[in-house]
Amino acid sequence: MGKLIPDSLRIAFLNLKRNGRRSTLSILIVAIAIFALTSAGGFGLYTYDSLKESTARDTGHLTISQPDYFEKDEEMPLANGLAGSERITQQLIANQHVRGVQPRIDFTGLVSNGSKSTIFVGIGVNEREFDMKGPFLDVRDGKTLSGPQSSRYDPSEPQVMLGVDLARNLSVQPGDWVTLLATTSDGALNAYDYKVRGIYSTGVPELDKRQLYIHVTSAQELLSSDKVSTLSVFLFDTALTDTMQAWVEQALAQVDLPQAVEVTPWQERAFFYTKVKDLYDRIFGIMGAVMALVVFVALFNTMTMSVTERTREIGTLSALGTYPREIVLGFVRESALLALIGSAIGGLLSLLTSGLLMVVDVQMPPPPGRSDGYPLNIYFSFELFAATALGVLLICVAAAWLSASKGVKKPITEALIYV
Repeated sequence: MGKLIPDSLRIAFLNLKRNGRRSTLSILIVAIAIFALTSAGGFGLYTYDSLKESTARDTGHLTISQPDYFEKDEEMPLANGLAGSERITQQLIANQHVRGVQPRIDFTGLVSNGSKSTIFVGIGVNEREFDMKGPFLDVRDGKTLSGPQSSRYDPSEPQVMLGVDLARNLSVQPGDWVTLLATTSDGALNAYDYKVRGIYSTGVPELDKRQLYIHVTSAQELLSSDKVSTLSVFLFDTALTDTMQAWVEQALAQVDLPQAVEVTPWQERAFFYTKVKDLYDRIFGIMGAVMALVVFVALFNTMTMSVTERTREIGTLSALGTYPREIVLGFVRESALLALIGSAIGGLLSLLTSGLLMVVDVQMPPPPGRSDGYPLNIYFSFELFAATALGVLLICVAAAWLSASKGVKKPITEALIYV
């Protein structure tokens, strides 16, 4: 049976042990670089995934609306709304990948507690909307809206949910009453009294000061219309967004609708996600370049010192007939071994850190424009680790090749008497 470890690797390892302190320092530099890059990249992956899911759960993975709905201003509420939303829902809900199709009505008006009034931004939703949002809606007090079919729903007490700062501004709590005043789809004024069902926070102070939820049927009564602004299609898997967009467009082409419709994926409405991703990509790119430079300089210095100390050894090997490329290859093996050991240590540290943060609750401060912090998590990606380790390996090999190539060019007689 042959040896499990080739002689070339064994010799490279023994050469590294000749100056263990310097080799250990080089391994630590590589390990720190791998740990820093994989941890920072893992935090970026976690941030991307969280923003992606929060955006998709807020707007829906796909949004069905009239063409140019998001570019045109409505002269009257629901002027650009959808009619026949029930037929669209029935057509789409049969697909096994569709989690739900939720109507939404966007409108504005005045909300009053009887003595004080302020502007609000209202959203009419179905009661199942809050199940779709999951953990991305923080209910501070009370409960979410009940559906008209629920035994807990009283038609004489239509419900409303207020943003936490809006409720504080109006000095109301769950169980209190407020009045909503809005313009109907015909241009008249209409007002209804609503009972505060719950108080929530979006994490965005500007929204918490103005936003409220009412049931979609209540919004239609307030606006005197049977239309909805948009239909949000929620999927079980965000990765299927592009595939399902094509299917939805094809399915809607088979339905006789009173107006043309347009399907918009969540990416086209995720402005915050796009900006943050672009920013993080640039930060991680610069960080990776700096780390690559640090590793290259450190390994180049290490291998140059090793080549200088072993000049007489190089001369002896050359005198015995060893080809220069074989000598260079030996130094390259040593550098590659340093990179592999350091990468393994750095990857293990990153993996342990990722697992530790899943157990220990570490809170990050609120990002700009938000009022709530969020838990710190770092995803460990084997693809990211492999790419980072490969990059560091190539850098180490390049550093060793440059330093060793210069050392083997020294004449044999000069190398043999080198002190």
